[in-house]
Amino acid sequence: MSKQNSKNNFIKQAGILAVAGFLCRIIGIVYRRPLTELLDIEGLGYYSIAYNIYAIILLISSYSIPSALSKEMSKKLILMEYKNAQRLFHCAIAYVLIVGGLTSLFTFFCASLLVEKNSVIVLQVFAPTIFLSGLLGVFRGYFQAHRTMLQTSVSQIFEQIFNAVVSILAAYFFIETVKESDPTTQAIYGAIGSAIGTGVGVLIALFFMLIVYLMNKGFIQKRIQEDFKNQTEAYAVVFRRIFFTVTPIILSTFIYNLSISLNQTIFTKVLIYLKGFEEKIVSSQYGIFSGEVVVITNIPIALASAISASILPTISGTYSLGNIKETNRKIDMAIRTTMLISIPSAVGLAVLSRPIVQILFPQKDTLVQASELLRLLSIAVIFYSLSTVTNAVLQGINKVKRPVINAMISLVIQTTVLVVILLVTDWNLYALTIAAIVNSFLMCVLNGFSVRKYIGYRLNIRNIILVPLTASTIMGVIARLSYIFCFVLCNSNTISIFFAIIVAIPLYGIIVIKFGGVSESEIIVLPKGKIIVRLAKRLKLL
Repeated sequence: MSKQNSKNNFIKQAGILAVAGFLCRIIGIVYRRPLTELLDIEGLGYYSIAYNIYAIILLISSYSIPSALSKEMSKKLILMEYKNAQRLFHCAIAYVLIVGGLTSLFTFFCASLLVEKNSVIVLQVFAPTIFLSGLLGVFRGYFQAHRTMLQTSVSQIFEQIFNAVVSILAAYFFIETVKESDPTTQAIYGAIGSAIGTGVGVLIALFFMLIVYLMNKGFIQKRIQEDFKNQTEAYAVVFRRIFFTVTPIILSTFIYNLSISLNQTIFTKVLIYLKGFEEKIVSSQYGIFSGEVVVITNIPIALASAISASILPTISGTYSLGNIKETNRKIDMAIRTTMLISIPSAVGLAVLSRPIVQILFPQKDTLVQASELLRLLSIAVIFYSLSTVTNAVLQGINKVKRPVINAMISLVIQTTVLVVILLVTDWNLYALTIAAIVNSFLMCVLNGFSVRKYIGYRLNIRNIILVPLTASTIMGVIARLSYIFCFVLCNSNTISIFFAIIVAIPLYGIIVIKFGGVSESEIIVLPKGKIIVRLAKRLKLL
């Protein structure tokens, strides 16, 4: 495959995952509004608290399976060792059956040790989903290893659609069954219904991936039967490889994401047991942060996750062949793409924070606080996006221990910051926000130094940081003025925010091209790139 074709394929696969991730986040945002109205902030808090613990257990048990499997299988596929690649797939399934099953049982029976009493039953409902998610992850990793992200992307969209529909319907049904009870009971039952929706979404996605795999079974078996020249590895050897590949990635991903659950635990324990807050008050406050603000910031971060999933098997393949120059080129492409989108996204969230919150979560009693938190947390979008990509880079070049160390350092510092602020001030949710910013910044910096140390990659400050930042600043000012202008004319928040976005996106693209942030050769490989190039030339931008 030529460099140009390789570049096209990488961008195409990252683009497929990015679009799917973006659509999933949009679906997630859209259904959160009616769900929040059903659950109220208290119920959203119980759901968020249980979900965060579920998510961290999922990380430990099987979340890293797609990355680990795609990394190891891509090496075998490059060498055309199809039998050994298939054995990796079988061992990954065995790993998930054992580890996923045990962690599901642990979550169900030990839920009372992990969350406060009102969230216990919600976490227990999440328990079976951990097992199902592990199996789903194996199939996604299998197809990602073949450098095709379409199956994963479609399954993600199916998962989110069914999650949204069932969450709302189940929450409504469960609340109706206890409508004569007190608001706290209704909130708990609504959270249970929403947790069921998450499980149904995963189950549907698993069925889809299984059907796709079975449809390709004939081709898979034919390729395996034609693999005569390679020595078949014993299952014990393959399983050890899976275990020693998965474990460091799990540690890295676990510690990288542990801050969410750890901060949640510290926040609830300090406020309930040291400051005397009621559990329902603390859950309601946490619902604002996790159920509204974090959900919004996760939309642009979805791109970084997509690029990370795409880049890991690609970098692993080129690095295993000793092609450092090509590896660095792909790293640069991934980081540039991430920054070109995450920086304007962060600026957009900052300058339009209140209108965005108002359109998505219009509850008047939380609007001001959620808007302020979003404005503050928007900077973390850049840091989280970059650190997510550099995490994948370090894993791809077999430096899996380094992200673990970097994450540990960041975690210790941000935890200290959070505890001190909670104990000596009344900032509460702002303390959570500051801790998240500190954690994301430190991970970003430490991972950056590590990538430079191990593979010699140097960040092009002008093209990767300064050009997008300058363009985003100009875009942010114009977007804010556009919103105000439109709002004065029509007095509609929805129309005004869409008008501001319509003005901001092409303006940002024009400034980036004019300042040389992207070249003609880079634009032309994008979807509809030739049309963009022709238009840019007509406007004298190229």
